[in-house]
Amino acid sequence: MNNSFQGNLVISLDLELYWGMRDIVSIEDYKQHLSGVRQAIPAILELFYRYKIHATWATVGFLFYDNLEQLQTHIPRQRPNYQQHNLSPYEYIKNSEPERDSTLHFCPDLIELISQYSGQEIGTHTFSHYYCLEAGQTQAEFKADLVAAIEAGKQTNTATQSLVFPRNQYNQDYLQTIADCGISSYRGNETHPIYNDEGGDGDRLPKRILRLLDAYLNLTGHNCYSRSQLNSSYPVNIRASRFLRPYSPRLKHLDPLRLRRITSGLRHAANRGETYHLWWHPHNFGVNLAENIAFLERILQTYRELEAQNKMQSLNMREVAELCMKLPDR
Repeated sequence: MNNSFQGNLVISLDLELYWGMRDIVSIEDYKQHLSGVRQAIPAILELFYRYKIHATWATVGFLFYDNLEQLQTHIPRQRPNYQQHNLSPYEYIKNSEPERDSTLHFCPDLIELISQYSGQEIGTHTFSHYYCLEAGQTQAEFKADLVAAIEAGKQTNTATQSLVFPRNQYNQDYLQTIADCGISSYRGNETHPIYNDEGGDGDRLPKRILRLLDAYLNLTGHNCYSRSQLNSSYPVNIRASRFLRPYSPRLKHLDPLRLRRITSGLRHAANRGETYHLWWHPHNFGVNLAENIAFLERILQTYRELEAQNKMQSLNMREVAELCMKLPDR
């Protein structure tokens, strides 16, 4: 482990339950995916255990609490003042919607389960699934949210050191704030323009179409990153390489292309001593769990081959940041 000449496989999962989907889809329409998280997480963890995979679970701070009543005692005074009020979960909370089904909004038991597995890091996905590029919110509100997330994370007795920006709304102006709060790494976006998210509706549809194509065909490269690129700033920007799209019955005939898109990126990173960062949400596995787990295992089988050749190691985001801080650029 921590061989500076090996490639790195980094995996991060955005654990958010309904807080991450609330402004997109009704809870009734997405309930099956959310309920399935309780089967998906143990299955993913067991697969990680078998293949000795380290991963970062970027967790929305709300999830650490048992229910709405407990959450309300930890809400920060400063809250995001989005121009689009429906983006704020605090408007949703006013209607006591989370009390309909606490298991779709809170999961301290699952967080505890994750923390029991070796190599699994509990990172943050902010406290309230905070959107850092939306109009109206401020850096002071973001800091208050992040401080609340770190306090929530203390319930696992671990220091929060890694962050994933919700909706991948990476904000350059907020990096000093996350550093001041003790965050040593974050997941930035792929460098290609189709992966930039500037908030609002903008040109999301054309980008989404191109991203879908990129999941099957190499439109943007492998998006692997060298040690010098990782070491170029602090906090360490461990950019995403590929979103693991969930199994689709309609597109299953394209799965060989989807698999090759990822495994060729792994081999590219391994042969060059670079970092490959794969990510998804546990709720992506909430339906079609067997198919999703089988596909993930095929990816991990390729990783095992590369690991056996001493070409690749599995590190979570915190471990990558620690490695960057210990070793100089090549």
